[in-house]
Amino acid sequence: MTIVCNTSPITNLAAITQLELLHSIFGEIVIPQAVYDELTNVGYSVPGTVEVQTASWIKVMTVQNRPQVASFQQQVDTGEAEAIALALELFAERLLIDEAAGLKVTGILGVLLIAKQQGLISLVQPLINSLIEQAGFRVSSGLYQAIHSAAQE
Repeated sequence: MTIVCNTSPITNLAAITQLELLHSIFGEIVIPQAVYDELTNVGYSVPGTVEVQTASWIKVMTVQNRPQVASFQQQVDTGEAEAIALALELFAERLLIDEAAGLKVTGILGVLLIAKQQGLISLVQPLINSLIEQAGFRVSSGLYQAIHSAAQE
């Protein structure tokens, strides 16, 4: 199973010390070079910087279809554009990103729901609260309630 990941799930989960959930749920994830660069070439450490440089379960790949990346960049940033293009190139089963075009997408909140379903965490709500308070994650009240309901908490 090939899972491609964008920057946001890595930084937000790392900010609340839950990045290992991606490994527990998906095994190995693939990130495009632009995502690696976004996490490592900013001149200072951000949540997830060390992990993408050291975790053996995070693989970095270069996108081959540059025209497709350029096309996606008209609507999203470079990391997102490369993540979408790489997911298409690899025929990925899932793309971990907050926006996408016609792909099966799982955002951070979806990862938390999967983690609860698999018994990796007992409650979703405290982790969502941590994302909001510690990582500056934004979620509408309607989505917050929907996730709370889906988690049956």
